[in-house]
Formats: sequence, C-alpha cells, structure tokens
Amino acid sequence: MKVHVEKNAKGLGIAAGKAAAALIADAIGQKGQANIILGTGASQFETLRQLTASKDIEWNKVVMFHLDEYIGLPVTHPASFRKYLKERFLDKVPLLKAYHLINGDTDPEEECRRLGALISAHPIDVALAGVGENGHLAFNDPPADFETTQPYIIAHLDEACRMQQLGEGWFKSIDEVPPTAISMSVQQLMKSKHIICSVPDQRKAKALKDSFEQPVSNIYPASILRRHPDCQFFLDVFSVSMLSRDASAYEHLIEK
Repeated sequence: MKVHVEKNAKGLGIAAGKAAAALIADAIGQKGQANIILGTGASQFETLRQLTASKDIEWNKVVMFHLDEYIGLPVTHPASFRKYLKERFLDKVPLLKAYHLINGDTDPEEECRRLGALISAHPIDVALAGVGENGHLAFNDPPADFETTQPYIIAHLDEACRMQQLGEGWFKSIDEVPPTAISMSVQQLMKSKHIICSVPDQRKAKALKDSFEQPVSNIYPASILRRHPDCQFFLDVFSVSMLSRDASAYEHLIEK
C-alpha cells in the first residue's frame, strides 16, 4: 500500500482527488470505460470536490456505484447518501454513462440482489472510501463479515457508528439514526483494482492506528486493506497523530 500525509483535510482531499482522477482517466484510456465506487460522509467532502473539478475525465464513459445507504431514510433527508451524491457529485459532472444508487426505501433484500447483479457485471477500476471512527468500511461495523461473497448486504449499525453519524451533524438525535443500512460487502470492495482511502481528522486517529498496527481482523475492519494489492491511503497530520511510527513506515504492510 501507499501512504500520503498532507497538512489538513483540504490538502488530503486535493491529493486524493487528483490520484483518483488519474486512475479513472487511465482506465478509460485502456478500455474505453471506467467503473467506479464512491464513498460518502464527511471524509469525502474534499476528495469529491477535487474529483469533480477534474478536466481529464470523460464522464460519459464512467459507470458509478456507491457504498451504502440507510434503510427507510427518504432521499429528501439531509443524511441520505443518495442526496449527498446528487448534490456533491452527480450535479457537478456531465452526464455519466450510468449510475446505480442504492434505494433504501424499497425491499432491502431485493435491492441487494439488484445491485449485486449490476456490480458483478462491472468490474470496479477505482473505489473511493473512508474509515469510520470504529474502523468500519462502508457500513461493515466490527465484527465485520470478511467471508460473505454477496456484493451488497443488510448491515446492522453499532452504537459507535450511529454516534458518529450524530456527531457529524447528519441527525438531530441518536433516535433518528437508522439502525440498519444496505452496505457493499468487504469482499466486494476488495475486488476493486485500485482503492483510494481518505482518512482525515483527529477523530479517526485511533481507527487508523488500529487499521495499521493491529492484526488483520474483522474486529478492525479497515485492517483488511493491508491485503489489497493497490490501496492508497491519504491522511493528514491529525489522523496520523497516534501512529507508533512515521506514516511512511507502514507502506510495507501488505499481508497475504
């Protein structure tokens, strides 16, 4: 894996967005189309801002999937990830070849099957993701299911995950945070050819330390990224503040 450390979240996002844009453009150049996954949440604000500013991507050759969505939350709610992606991505770029948003308002099992069939037909070139305060990937909270081969699953959100959503200002009270979501599985995310992982802020420092320094385990879901052949971490001086070593020392942590 590769580790990049920037001064702050804005610098991190600029670097991550440029790296993602280059990989997407390269995929289009090689095969005429790029299939991508986009994450949401506060960690992706600056990365998506930079990505949508790119002039090097033929967006009409891009197919987009996204990581997760709450079950039962209307698209009009401020915390809806469909709303997030529409406002921060879809409205900012020319028309995509296709995009596949998760509908959390329909039967979740059927939606998992629908999305699973679609993404199975579109090998992912570039995935953008983050790491939760509890170390989760998408909504795969600890202990995450590392074994399921289903592309999308129904996830039950733990208290730490729900408190993060409240703390970031998406909801007015913990009772408003949905207890379940449709989430891309860990195995599906790991199938991506390239992963760009943006992890800013002090509140992510403990999760990052566990991801880098603890054994690869479903108790530390993001630790699995150490087994990916091409994952780039984009960090800032705050998120690396709890690491035992210089961040560059972790670039050789790829594990079988």
